[in-house]
Amino acid sequence: MNGILIIAPNWIGDAVMTQPLLARLKAQYPDSPIDVLASKWVAPIYRACSQVNEVIEAPFEHKQLQWELRKQLAKHLQTKNYQACFVLPNSFKSALIPWLANIPLRIGYRGELRYGFINLSLPNPSKVNRPPMALHYLALAELLTDEESVTQAPMPILQVAETAKQSIEQKLVASGINTHSPSNPLFVFCPGAEYGPTKRWPANYFAQLAQSLTQQNDKAHIILLGGKGDQPIASDIQDSADNPTRIHNWCGSTSLDEAIALIARANAVVSNDSGLMHIAAALKTPQVAIFGSSDPAHTPPLSEKAKVIWLQLPCSPCHKKVCPLGHLKCLHDIHPQQVLTTLNTL
Repeated sequence: MNGILIIAPNWIGDAVMTQPLLARLKAQYPDSPIDVLASKWVAPIYRACSQVNEVIEAPFEHKQLQWELRKQLAKHLQTKNYQACFVLPNSFKSALIPWLANIPLRIGYRGELRYGFINLSLPNPSKVNRPPMALHYLALAELLTDEESVTQAPMPILQVAETAKQSIEQKLVASGINTHSPSNPLFVFCPGAEYGPTKRWPANYFAQLAQSLTQQNDKAHIILLGGKGDQPIASDIQDSADNPTRIHNWCGSTSLDEAIALIARANAVVSNDSGLMHIAAALKTPQVAIFGSSDPAHTPPLSEKAKVIWLQLPCSPCHKKVCPLGHLKCLHDIHPQQVLTTLNTL
């Protein structure tokens, strides 16, 4: 088969979950280069996938058609003579580029009136009984082969760029963080979640956990990691802690390539159900993943070194951005001591 193009999802966690699909395609077609068309915020994920030949970054914007941009990209991609394209988002606009580029096999899930734009398709699973996302994407590879379906979600694997490793080492030194000794552990907290409050463990709980870790070991350091939008939450954590000098707010001050390198460098990660959670899993960093309104059966951290805390209340998973009952017990009833105990067993 000639080259394969992947139209990437728009969210970091979803992008991580596509890596097993890339691995399957590379195994099936070892001589076919796999290129990925991705927005700038998920492109670093694909630079960390060893199966990818080229990452083509595009300045896509959420909820915008950007017709002229898509036509220009299609014209460029047509010169590469791809034989197949996997369209991983469900939107109509994501199917436009491979159709305009005249790629013969356009593969994806049905949705948003894409008939004709997608010519090899699978029906979208119901929202009630959804498979793990890694299996969801992997199933698309079966449209090109007679191999049996995979029933167990494979574990994504990411690589760390040397340049990102070096950059993180420089930032650690500049922050006065010495973690080369086993007695100086480095913990990464990821307190944000793009979806909304029902995925965010309380900031004061993160602060209490940080306090407990520094009491256990006064040489421990905690780095708060996330995007610019997570800076206020990280500031609240620092302000609530009794020992803020050991807590470093790096939210918004690292690139995603650097975040990948930092997570790989950490002794352990504590996170909500977020893209950074999936990155930690793909890097096999020990982690505790806290779930509230979402379902760990659908978006679990796929790693043997991950432990999930989810209370399985009768009202969850509700998948709502704001608690419809007003109490947010699914997160408030997960106490810092429980997370600390779990963290100490990793």
